[in-house]
Amino acid sequence: MTKKITVPLNVNGELKEVTIRPADILLDALRGELSLTGAKPGCLNGDCGSCSVLIDGTVYKSCIMLAVEAVDCEIITIEGLAHTPVQQSFIEHFAFQCGYCTPGFIMNIQSLLEKHPNPSYETIKEWLSSNICRCTSYEEIEEAVFAAVEKNKGRST
Repeated sequence: MTKKITVPLNVNGELKEVTIRPADILLDALRGELSLTGAKPGCLNGDCGSCSVLIDGTVYKSCIMLAVEAVDCEIITIEGLAHTPVQQSFIEHFAFQCGYCTPGFIMNIQSLLEKHPNPSYETIKEWLSSNICRCTSYEEIEEAVFAAVEKNKGRST
């Protein structure tokens, strides 16, 4: 049996101690140790984006990152985002159906807007391509992203 270790994780602005195996993925530490269930297991190989979180402001898929790799990093989960333009736009444009993939899309687009406050259509499409929704067309999701971009422009002026 693999020995467990206790490591500190900075999650949503709070330092938390988690007890994990060195081989545990970040997704499992967030969900199992910290009860932060917004990041969802989907493909578990980095393809779908349902498990996306922000690590030091960059979007990462927590299913392919070891929890120990996130020590000394700032981790933001969907639970750590409150009332952002991206979330509000997803609500206003009904950019979800079952909602399983929605947190991953929101985390991805939050990172996009932090890195590219006024992204081109091509940039938006490129960023959206890293997440998969299995139950809706992407039309509402795209509309929500464009609305979030507009809201973001208003915040930066």
